[in-house]
Amino acid sequence: MNVTILYGGQSAEHEVSILSAFNVANAALEGGYTVQPIFITKEGQWLKGDLLNEPLNQVEDLEGLTLERMANPGELAEVDTVVFPVLHGPNGEDGTIQGFLEVLNLPYVGSGVTASACGMDKIISKQLFEKAGLPQVPYVAFNRRQWQEDQESWIQKCEGNLLYPLFVKPANMGSSVGISCAENQEELIEAVLEALIYDSRIVVEQGITADECEVAVLGNDDLSVSVVGRLVKDAQFYDYDQKYINNTVTMEIPVQLPEAVTDKIQKYALQAFQAIDGSGLSRVDFFVTSNHDIYINEINTMPGFTKFSMYPELWRHTGLSFRDLVEELIQLALRQHRARQELQQPNIK
Repeated sequence: MNVTILYGGQSAEHEVSILSAFNVANAALEGGYTVQPIFITKEGQWLKGDLLNEPLNQVEDLEGLTLERMANPGELAEVDTVVFPVLHGPNGEDGTIQGFLEVLNLPYVGSGVTASACGMDKIISKQLFEKAGLPQVPYVAFNRRQWQEDQESWIQKCEGNLLYPLFVKPANMGSSVGISCAENQEELIEAVLEALIYDSRIVVEQGITADECEVAVLGNDDLSVSVVGRLVKDAQFYDYDQKYINNTVTMEIPVQLPEAVTDKIQKYALQAFQAIDGSGLSRVDFFVTSNHDIYINEINTMPGFTKFSMYPELWRHTGLSFRDLVEELIQLALRQHRARQELQQPNIK
């Protein structure tokens, strides 16, 4: 069978997508699939690469493919393929590409339109987590218009409801893009202006002293959960370059916490996945304090697959190799596609 890998994209996480696509492509090739790479430029052009039959040696091989512009991306519907959208951020994991693939009636890896959109949007996902009874740190949310019309009022709301340090985040962005830590009012204003470059909706969160723990979820209806991992940091906050370019983040897998705590983290991860109606895969991130208080941070419906990424590492330590993980994701995509078709075409008596 053919696996079509979509990578690149128009978001600020373009480079992460390329790194992830290289690993996913090789895993699929090692699993006996042929791979059709399709590169989406930062300008939104779709470029079709050579059909791959053998593993690539380095990321530069993926970037150096002979690429031809696709006049009509809809021609994907003419191929017997399953699509692996290795796209991060807006126009990748926010429901837009998922909707396009559903219109083409193609099986694809990962959550559907609604779950992808809800998981990507930090404000909506927080509201769903609250509805599910999951503990979260206090936050304030607003949009560009509200900030421009009454900046002082929103500063007062942030400072009146939250304590410094504050973390300011675009509502729809991942990989720490556009996120800043503010220690005072001047830095808060600067952080909001930075976040508004990437999105028109902003979340300001209470900073807490805690470890960042993550857990991986895999499945559609029957869900599996990985061991819990922890980011080992020598700084309170790591930005995009530190996470993905310089790789200054190390991981402790599995995390050394009491079993009762890890059990609760895993339980919360499954609840978060179900709260957004996820399918296929997700990485769920938590804050865990020294007193073992647990707060959900966010859910990522298309986590990274780079050599530094937590999601495949969590499964490797749980007993599932990278190649087998990619194979399972492909099979889950096919099963989910069949389930969608059955719902769309019920038996008529």
